[in-house]
Amino acid sequence: MATATISPKYQVVIPKEIRREISIESGQTVQIVAKGGVISLIPDRPLKELKGYLSGLSTESFRDKADRL
Repeated sequence: MATATISPKYQVVIPKEIRREISIESGQTVQIVAKGGVISLIPDRPLKELKGYLSGLSTESFRDKADRL
């Protein structure tokens, strides 16, 4: 498990192994979410990178228009 220390300026360095695993680069922005005492950093991805992300998704379980309010 990777660990990091919070600096006096409340800065955190993301360990190299984690940066490589999730392919983030210097200058990239991240979303920060805090929930239930857990802080999550979510990298922003360009929309072009997400193209085809949901290919093959089954749409059979989606509601019909008649079920909507």
